[in-house]
Amino acid sequence: MPTLHDLTPLARALMLRHIFRKSPLNTAVGIALALTAVQAQAQEVQFHIPAQPLASALQELGRQANYQVLYNQEDMEGNRSSAIDGSLPLAQAVGDLLKGTNIDYRIDGNAIVFKKKTADSSAVELSNMVILSNSSGTITEDSKSYTPGTLATATRLVLTPRETPQSITVVTRQIMDDFNMDSIDEVMNATPGVSVTGVDSDRTSYNVRGFAVNNFQYDGIPSTRVATYSAGHTLTDMAIYDRVEILKGSTGLLTGTGTPGASFNLIRKKPTDEFRGHATVSAGSWDNYRTELDIGGPLTGSGNIRGRAVAAYEDGNSYLDNYEKKKTVYYGVLEFDLTPDTLLTLGGDYQDNEPTASTWGAPMIYDSNGNINKQSRSFNAGADWSSWEQYTRSVFATLEHTFANNWLGKVHLNHQINGYDAKLATASSGNPNPDTGTGVSLWTGKYVGETKTNSADLYLTGPFELFGMEHELVVGGTISRKHWDATNYTRPSTYSTSVDNYYEWDGDIAEPDWVFSRAYDEITREKGFYTTGRFSLTDNLKLILGGRVSDYRAETVSKNGVFTPYAGLVYDLTENFSAYASYTSIFSPQTLKTEQGNVLDPLEGDSYEVGIKGEFFNGRLNSNIAYFEIKQDNYAVATGNRAPDGTNAYRAEQGVIAKGYELELSGEIAPGWNLMGGYTHKVAKRDGEKVNTISPEDQFNINTSYTLPGKYNRLTVGAGARWQGKTWDEMTRPTVGTDDFTQDSYWLLNLMARYKVTSNVTASVNVNNLLDKKYVTINNNYGLYLWGEPRNITGSIRWDF
Repeated sequence: MPTLHDLTPLARALMLRHIFRKSPLNTAVGIALALTAVQAQAQEVQFHIPAQPLASALQELGRQANYQVLYNQEDMEGNRSSAIDGSLPLAQAVGDLLKGTNIDYRIDGNAIVFKKKTADSSAVELSNMVILSNSSGTITEDSKSYTPGTLATATRLVLTPRETPQSITVVTRQIMDDFNMDSIDEVMNATPGVSVTGVDSDRTSYNVRGFAVNNFQYDGIPSTRVATYSAGHTLTDMAIYDRVEILKGSTGLLTGTGTPGASFNLIRKKPTDEFRGHATVSAGSWDNYRTELDIGGPLTGSGNIRGRAVAAYEDGNSYLDNYEKKKTVYYGVLEFDLTPDTLLTLGGDYQDNEPTASTWGAPMIYDSNGNINKQSRSFNAGADWSSWEQYTRSVFATLEHTFANNWLGKVHLNHQINGYDAKLATASSGNPNPDTGTGVSLWTGKYVGETKTNSADLYLTGPFELFGMEHELVVGGTISRKHWDATNYTRPSTYSTSVDNYYEWDGDIAEPDWVFSRAYDEITREKGFYTTGRFSLTDNLKLILGGRVSDYRAETVSKNGVFTPYAGLVYDLTENFSAYASYTSIFSPQTLKTEQGNVLDPLEGDSYEVGIKGEFFNGRLNSNIAYFEIKQDNYAVATGNRAPDGTNAYRAEQGVIAKGYELELSGEIAPGWNLMGGYTHKVAKRDGEKVNTISPEDQFNINTSYTLPGKYNRLTVGAGARWQGKTWDEMTRPTVGTDDFTQDSYWLLNLMARYKVTSNVTASVNVNNLLDKKYVTINNNYGLYLWGEPRNITGSIRWDF
């Protein structure tokens, strides 16, 4: 029989608590209970619980030890567990799991009760954080955090940012709520390393590390944006999303085809375990009004069926004359616990964007004398009937099952429609005579089309043992079929496109009777098999190796067996820092032909990256310092001759090489003080000449908020700032020839404040471009410029229920 000295601290406490009770019967029962606890704790159990959000770890602890685990989720407050692995007594396992947390525990019979410790005056208070995790990573909603817990965008392995050997920025739900980010453009403007360039009133382009980004993912399922016609991707409303993960560098392992700059993964909101929701109304500059309703919770008494519904409607004007926009968003999702280990998810989303007086282009940079064509920020070059409607429709289903050996299998099916209905006329062709306003004509056209994409992704992932160490493996495959059906129209030959006086243009012109021009009916098929392994070479050194074999077939090009490698190495230098290196790649098929009639090999983007990542305060603060190089090969260069089919001939050459470095910091840097920020420097060159100079070489972003302490804790204040270096490109300048047009470096400053009126009602105000800075983005293809948005303000009221 063990002595009192031999007992664990918990067992001693239990025994002493009962021994010193007055009743002899209670004393006897207390001794028996304490000895039972000792015996239970002394029995060793085989544990395997990786470091993860504490709530998830506790659930896994109870399952593996066959104990009931009781806790209040609010008490988990941002804690992450330590990893435990091996045959351990229960008490030791619990103690090791809770290292570094503010959680205490006690054992009552066959239950373990966890509770937050009482903070003393020297303790650091943690942010109120409730974290849940799934196969896509950590849910950020309600975390009140500016940094993620875990994510799976890079490899399908659910890893922390520190464990991921690539730069990745996550814009959490809290950042979006604090800074009133209702659109993906606003999210990207706040993201370190992402450059947003306006093209016209309804299109923007994104650049990362010197390359345009058209790679989107929705819950990890790839979708490629065709920038020419656009179809809703860059108009995405953020009401239905938990977070946006920006994975930088080549991402071909999971996306297949694309460009090497980055991939954007938008993770949808999930149903909640308890009934909850919110309603928000807002009003802002230029008569912009928005309403939003979000409600979710269990639909059965047992909670095995849960649902969530989101609706948003936005209506307003703009700083552009005549331009108006309406946006309608719906989202619904259901989760079914078919068994304790099997989850079925069904959902769908819907968005309509209906603008009026859309532009197709912007003001031209130069007048006919070669001087700057200065137009007011409110000048709208579009006709009053011009409209670029875009819409998206999605339905999806996932089935995931956790096996007894901790392996997970998941099937994800997705049907998505991206459509557009654009009838356009814009006074943007030519250079106006500064004296008469003549010399300008309209660009006109009507384009109607939609892309229907059916995708499926199936994978298995889980741990395995080899050479006495535990490793992780992912094996999966994807298949997709994309059908683009479109019709283009043109104006009749009798329709005049001449603008009498450009400086008196007000958009009042008749719409033409459109004439059929061309129809498209194209099908693109892709399929791929991918695998990734995370190997523990030592306790501190992890190697990630993977690859993808892809088949691609379109109307004019077919490529089979394209191999896309992935390799990463992460070494834990200290408790807080890890060094990493990675190599990733991606490819993009081409339709251009050589002089012999052969299709050019796919563009290949290879990314190399090294860096140091930091993780502090149990993962509540993350940092990253990275150096990167990206090489895009098989770049198409015109030969000046013709291919056998009469089209222009090209040859493939070494392409663009981009180099640079990034510094990022995100999370809670002090109690109540959150921050996401970073600095990026990149230079992209081809044959020694700089390219893509319309995106800045240097860029700094920061968004930060602070909740006041003590009796002032109802108030949260914050600020966002963005600085970018100069941008420029070579333009054709009348009377001069070619010349560089430059936008000098500039700062933009945003402010926010939020006040908790009651426990359920919150009032907020957001000011963008506080200093009303005037700046432009450049459309280098057509010699146009687009003004950035002037100072604007939005006030909102939110009711949580």
